[in-house]
Amino acid sequence: MKQTDLVADGWKDYELLDSGDNKKLERYGSFVIIRPETQAIWKPLRPELWKKADAEFRFEGSKGSWRGKNAPEPWNISWNNDVRFSLRLTSFKHTGVFPEQAPNWEWVQERMKELHQPKVLNLFGYTGVASIVAALHGAQVTHCDASKQSNAWARDNATLSNVPDGDIRYITDDALKFVQRELRRGASYDGIILDPPAFGRGANGEVWHIEEDIVVLLDALQKLLAKRSGVFFLLNGYAAGYAPQSFLQSVQSAFPEAKTADGEFGELHIKESSSERRIPAGIYVRFVL
Repeated sequence: MKQTDLVADGWKDYELLDSGDNKKLERYGSFVIIRPETQAIWKPLRPELWKKADAEFRFEGSKGSWRGKNAPEPWNISWNNDVRFSLRLTSFKHTGVFPEQAPNWEWVQERMKELHQPKVLNLFGYTGVASIVAALHGAQVTHCDASKQSNAWARDNATLSNVPDGDIRYITDDALKFVQRELRRGASYDGIILDPPAFGRGANGEVWHIEEDIVVLLDALQKLLAKRSGVFFLLNGYAAGYAPQSFLQSVQSAFPEAKTADGEFGELHIKESSSERRIPAGIYVRFVL
Protein backbone atom coordinates (compact mmCIF):
# COMPACT_ATOMS: atom_id res chain seq x y z
CA MET A 1 0.00 0.00 0.00
CA LYS A 2 1.18 3.50 -0.82
CA GLN A 3 1.08 6.18 1.86
CA THR A 4 -0.53 9.30 0.40
CA ASP A 5 -2.19 12.27 2.05
CA LEU A 6 -5.41 13.25 0.27
CA VAL A 7 -5.91 17.00 -0.07
CA ALA A 8 -9.32 18.62 -0.56
CA ASP A 9 -8.77 21.92 -2.40
CA GLY A 10 -12.35 23.08 -2.08
CA TRP A 11 -14.78 23.60 -4.95
CA LYS A 12 -17.31 26.15 -6.21
CA ASP A 13 -19.60 25.85 -3.18
CA TYR A 14 -16.94 25.28 -0.50
CA GLU A 15 -13.61 26.76 0.51
CA LEU A 16 -11.47 26.98 3.61
CA LEU A 17 -10.83 30.72 3.65
CA ASP A 18 -8.41 30.87 6.58
CA SER A 19 -7.52 29.15 9.84
CA GLY A 20 -5.67 29.75 13.07
CA ASP A 21 -6.10 30.43 16.78
CA ASN A 22 -7.78 26.99 17.03
CA LYS A 23 -10.51 27.94 14.55
CA LYS A 24 -11.32 27.63 10.86
CA LEU A 25 -13.14 30.07 8.59
CA GLU A 26 -15.17 28.33 5.89
CA ARG A 27 -17.48 29.33 3.08
CA TYR A 28 -20.41 27.06 2.27
CA GLY A 29 -22.19 28.51 -0.75
CA SER A 30 -22.52 32.22 -0.04
CA PHE A 31 -22.40 31.85 3.74
CA VAL A 32 -19.28 32.08 5.90
CA ILE A 33 -18.97 30.37 9.27
CA ILE A 34 -16.37 29.94 12.00
CA ARG A 35 -15.89 26.61 13.73
CA PRO A 36 -13.45 25.33 16.38
CA GLU A 37 -10.42 23.48 15.01
CA THR A 38 -7.93 22.04 17.49
CA GLN A 39 -5.38 21.34 14.75
CA ALA A 40 -5.08 25.03 13.81
CA ILE A 41 -2.32 25.97 16.27
CA TRP A 42 -1.02 28.84 14.14
CA LYS A 43 -1.94 32.44 13.38
CA PRO A 44 -4.62 33.45 10.85
CA LEU A 45 -3.30 34.92 7.60
CA ARG A 46 -6.39 36.96 6.65
CA PRO A 47 -7.83 38.48 9.86
CA GLU A 48 -9.98 40.92 7.89
CA LEU A 49 -12.15 38.05 6.57
CA TRP A 50 -13.19 36.80 9.98
CA LYS A 51 -15.29 39.90 10.66
CA LYS A 52 -17.58 38.93 7.76
CA ALA A 53 -18.66 35.55 9.21
CA ASP A 54 -22.40 34.90 9.29
CA ALA A 55 -22.23 32.55 12.29
CA GLU A 56 -19.71 31.14 14.76
CA PHE A 57 -19.78 28.04 16.95
CA ARG A 58 -18.37 28.72 20.41
CA PHE A 59 -17.82 26.51 23.41
CA GLU A 60 -18.74 27.68 26.89
CA GLY A 61 -17.42 25.09 29.28
CA SER A 62 -18.42 21.66 27.96
CA LYS A 63 -21.32 22.97 25.84
CA GLY A 64 -21.30 24.80 22.55
CA SER A 65 -23.72 26.91 20.56
CA TRP A 66 -23.94 29.01 17.41
CA ARG A 67 -23.73 32.78 17.56
CA GLY A 68 -25.05 35.00 14.82
CA LYS A 69 -26.95 32.42 12.77
CA ASN A 70 -27.31 34.72 9.78
CA ALA A 71 -27.14 31.67 7.50
CA PRO A 72 -30.56 30.22 6.62
CA GLU A 73 -31.36 26.75 7.89
CA PRO A 74 -31.21 24.58 5.97
CA TRP A 75 -29.44 25.86 2.87
CA ASN A 76 -28.28 23.89 -0.14
CA ILE A 77 -24.95 23.49 -1.90
CA SER A 78 -23.65 21.08 -4.54
CA TRP A 79 -20.52 19.13 -5.42
CA ASN A 80 -19.50 18.15 -8.93
CA ASN A 81 -22.73 19.73 -10.26
CA ASP A 82 -25.03 16.74 -9.73
CA VAL A 83 -24.53 15.92 -6.04
CA ARG A 84 -26.67 18.28 -3.97
CA PHE A 85 -27.18 18.36 -0.23
CA SER A 86 -28.62 20.55 2.49
CA LEU A 87 -26.63 22.04 5.35
CA ARG A 88 -27.66 22.90 8.89
CA LEU A 89 -25.91 24.44 11.88
CA THR A 90 -26.07 21.45 14.22
CA SER A 91 -25.59 21.43 17.97
CA PHE A 92 -22.37 19.43 17.49
CA LYS A 93 -20.70 22.20 15.39
CA HIS A 94 -21.09 20.17 12.16
CA THR A 95 -22.94 21.24 9.02
CA GLY A 96 -23.91 17.82 7.64
CA VAL A 97 -20.99 17.45 5.24
CA PHE A 98 -17.28 16.73 5.67
CA PRO A 99 -15.47 18.58 2.84
CA GLU A 100 -12.21 16.69 3.39
CA GLN A 101 -14.00 13.66 1.92
CA ALA A 102 -14.12 15.16 -1.59
CA PRO A 103 -11.07 13.13 -2.82
CA ASN A 104 -12.79 9.97 -1.59
CA TRP A 105 -16.03 10.92 -3.38
CA GLU A 106 -13.99 11.25 -6.58
CA TRP A 107 -12.42 7.85 -5.92
CA VAL A 108 -15.82 6.19 -5.36
CA GLN A 109 -17.07 7.76 -8.58
CA GLU A 110 -14.10 6.27 -10.47
CA ARG A 111 -14.78 2.83 -8.99
CA MET A 112 -18.28 2.88 -10.47
CA LYS A 113 -16.77 2.97 -13.98
CA GLU A 114 -15.13 -0.40 -13.39
CA LEU A 115 -18.16 -2.27 -12.07
CA HIS A 116 -21.48 -3.16 -13.71
CA GLN A 117 -24.47 -2.28 -11.50
CA PRO A 118 -22.47 -2.75 -8.29
CA LYS A 119 -23.99 -3.24 -4.87
CA VAL A 120 -22.45 -0.77 -2.43
CA LEU A 121 -22.76 -0.69 1.36
CA ASN A 122 -22.27 2.62 3.18
CA LEU A 123 -22.01 2.04 6.94
CA PHE A 124 -22.28 4.91 9.43
CA GLY A 125 -23.60 6.70 6.35
CA TYR A 126 -24.61 9.96 8.08
CA THR A 127 -26.17 12.41 5.59
CA GLY A 128 -25.37 10.23 2.61
CA VAL A 129 -23.09 12.14 0.24
CA ALA A 130 -21.02 9.02 -0.56
CA SER A 131 -24.26 7.06 -1.05
CA ILE A 132 -25.49 9.66 -3.54
CA VAL A 133 -22.20 9.67 -5.47
CA ALA A 134 -22.34 5.88 -5.85
CA ALA A 135 -26.06 5.80 -6.73
CA LEU A 136 -25.79 8.54 -9.36
CA HIS A 137 -23.11 6.51 -11.12
CA GLY A 138 -24.90 3.19 -11.35
CA ALA A 139 -24.79 1.55 -7.92
CA GLN A 140 -27.55 0.00 -5.87
CA VAL A 141 -26.70 1.39 -2.44
CA THR A 142 -27.52 0.21 1.06
CA HIS A 143 -27.12 3.15 3.44
CA CYS A 144 -26.97 2.17 7.13
CA ASP A 145 -26.93 4.55 10.09
CA ALA A 146 -28.17 4.18 13.65
CA SER A 147 -29.77 7.64 13.62
CA LYS A 148 -33.27 8.14 12.24
CA GLN A 149 -32.51 11.85 11.89
CA SER A 150 -29.38 11.22 9.82
CA ASN A 151 -31.24 8.81 7.55
CA ALA A 152 -34.05 11.33 7.05
CA TRP A 153 -31.46 13.96 6.18
CA ALA A 154 -29.79 11.51 3.77
CA ARG A 155 -33.15 10.84 2.07
CA ASP A 156 -33.70 14.57 1.62
CA ASN A 157 -30.25 14.92 0.09
CA ALA A 158 -30.91 12.07 -2.33
CA THR A 159 -34.13 13.79 -3.40
CA LEU A 160 -32.23 17.06 -3.95
CA SER A 161 -29.75 15.12 -6.11
CA ASN A 162 -32.51 13.46 -8.16
CA VAL A 163 -31.47 9.94 -7.19
CA PRO A 164 -34.14 7.59 -8.62
CA ASP A 165 -36.45 6.01 -6.05
CA GLY A 166 -35.19 2.60 -5.00
CA ASP A 167 -31.52 3.16 -5.88
CA ILE A 168 -30.70 3.73 -2.21
CA ARG A 169 -32.27 1.71 0.59
CA TYR A 170 -32.03 3.19 4.07
CA ILE A 171 -31.44 1.04 7.14
CA THR A 172 -31.72 2.40 10.68
CA ASP A 173 -29.70 -0.11 12.66
CA ASP A 174 -26.54 -0.88 14.56
CA ALA A 175 -23.79 -1.34 11.94
CA LEU A 176 -22.33 -4.56 13.32
CA LYS A 177 -25.71 -6.22 13.87
CA PHE A 178 -26.81 -5.33 10.35
CA VAL A 179 -23.60 -6.73 8.82
CA GLN A 180 -23.94 -9.96 10.78
CA ARG A 181 -27.53 -10.38 9.55
CA GLU A 182 -26.41 -9.74 5.97
CA LEU A 183 -23.84 -12.52 6.33
CA ARG A 184 -26.50 -14.94 7.55
CA ARG A 185 -28.60 -13.99 4.50
CA GLY A 186 -25.68 -14.78 2.20
CA ALA A 187 -25.41 -11.19 0.95
CA SER A 188 -22.31 -9.69 -0.62
CA TYR A 189 -21.26 -6.23 -1.78
CA ASP A 190 -18.99 -4.96 -4.53
CA GLY A 191 -18.03 -1.89 -2.56
CA ILE A 192 -17.96 -1.12 1.16
CA ILE A 193 -17.59 2.35 2.66
CA LEU A 194 -17.49 2.99 6.40
CA ASP A 195 -16.84 5.96 8.63
CA PRO A 196 -17.05 4.70 12.20
CA PRO A 197 -17.00 7.14 15.14
CA ALA A 198 -14.77 6.70 18.16
CA PHE A 199 -17.91 6.19 20.25
CA GLY A 200 -21.55 5.81 19.33
CA ARG A 201 -24.85 4.16 20.08
CA GLY A 202 -26.89 1.88 17.86
CA ALA A 203 -30.56 2.21 17.03
CA ASN A 204 -31.50 0.15 20.10
CA GLY A 205 -28.92 1.52 22.50
CA GLU A 206 -26.02 -0.72 21.43
CA VAL A 207 -22.70 0.80 22.43
CA TRP A 208 -19.89 1.20 19.89
CA HIS A 209 -16.28 1.60 21.04
CA ILE A 210 -13.90 1.69 18.09
CA GLU A 211 -11.02 0.19 20.08
CA GLU A 212 -13.18 -2.82 21.01
CA ASP A 213 -15.42 -3.26 17.98
CA ILE A 214 -13.50 -2.28 14.85
CA VAL A 215 -11.67 -5.62 14.57
CA VAL A 216 -14.91 -7.61 14.85
CA LEU A 217 -16.60 -5.39 12.27
CA LEU A 218 -13.70 -5.57 9.80
CA ASP A 219 -13.57 -9.38 10.08
CA ALA A 220 -17.27 -9.52 9.22
CA LEU A 221 -16.88 -7.09 6.32
CA GLN A 222 -14.09 -9.21 4.83
CA LYS A 223 -16.64 -12.00 4.44
CA LEU A 224 -19.23 -9.57 3.04
CA LEU A 225 -17.00 -8.12 0.31
CA ALA A 226 -17.50 -9.93 -3.00
CA LYS A 227 -14.58 -11.93 -4.33
CA ARG A 228 -14.11 -10.55 -7.83
CA SER A 229 -11.95 -8.07 -9.65
CA GLY A 230 -12.74 -4.39 -9.19
CA VAL A 231 -14.43 -4.55 -5.79
CA PHE A 232 -13.38 -1.83 -3.38
CA PHE A 233 -13.13 -0.96 0.29
CA LEU A 234 -12.87 2.46 1.97
CA LEU A 235 -12.40 3.10 5.70
CA ASN A 236 -12.42 6.67 7.04
CA GLY A 237 -11.55 7.64 10.56
CA TYR A 238 -11.80 10.62 12.88
CA ALA A 239 -10.93 8.85 16.13
CA ALA A 240 -8.45 11.03 18.00
CA GLY A 241 -5.17 9.34 18.78
CA TYR A 242 -5.07 6.84 15.90
CA ALA A 243 -2.44 7.11 13.19
CA PRO A 244 -2.92 6.09 9.53
CA GLN A 245 -0.56 3.16 10.10
CA SER A 246 -2.85 1.85 12.84
CA PHE A 247 -5.85 1.88 10.52
CA LEU A 248 -3.81 0.27 7.74
CA GLN A 249 -2.67 -2.60 9.92
CA SER A 250 -6.17 -3.11 11.28
CA VAL A 251 -7.52 -3.40 7.73
CA GLN A 252 -4.70 -5.71 6.62
CA SER A 253 -5.25 -8.00 9.61
CA ALA A 254 -8.86 -8.51 8.49
CA PHE A 255 -8.23 -8.36 4.71
CA PRO A 256 -4.99 -10.27 3.95
CA GLU A 257 -5.66 -9.57 0.26
CA ALA A 258 -5.25 -5.85 0.96
CA LYS A 259 -1.49 -6.28 1.40
CA THR A 260 -1.04 -6.79 -2.34
CA ALA A 261 -4.05 -4.79 -3.54
CA ASP A 262 -3.99 -1.48 -5.37
CA GLY A 263 -4.50 0.91 -2.50
CA GLU A 264 -3.49 3.90 -0.43
CA PHE A 265 -3.62 5.07 3.15
CA GLY A 266 -2.81 8.30 4.94
CA GLU A 267 -4.29 11.51 6.24
CA LEU A 268 -7.16 13.64 4.92
CA HIS A 269 -6.32 17.34 4.62
CA ILE A 270 -8.23 20.51 3.71
CA LYS A 271 -6.18 23.17 1.95
CA GLU A 272 -6.71 26.88 2.46
CA SER A 273 -7.88 28.60 -0.72
CA SER A 274 -5.26 31.37 -0.61
CA SER A 275 -2.20 29.60 0.82
CA GLU A 276 -0.45 26.24 0.92
CA ARG A 277 -1.46 25.58 4.52
CA ARG A 278 -3.55 22.51 5.28
CA ILE A 279 -5.67 21.35 8.19
CA PRO A 280 -5.28 17.62 9.02
CA ALA A 281 -8.85 16.39 9.16
CA GLY A 282 -8.89 12.59 9.42
CA ILE A 283 -7.32 9.36 8.22
CA TYR A 284 -8.26 6.76 5.62
CA VAL A 285 -7.44 3.37 4.08
CA ARG A 286 -8.75 2.32 0.66
CA PHE A 287 -8.04 -0.43 -1.83
CA VAL A 288 -9.31 -2.09 -4.99
CA LEU A 289 -9.02 -5.84 -5.65
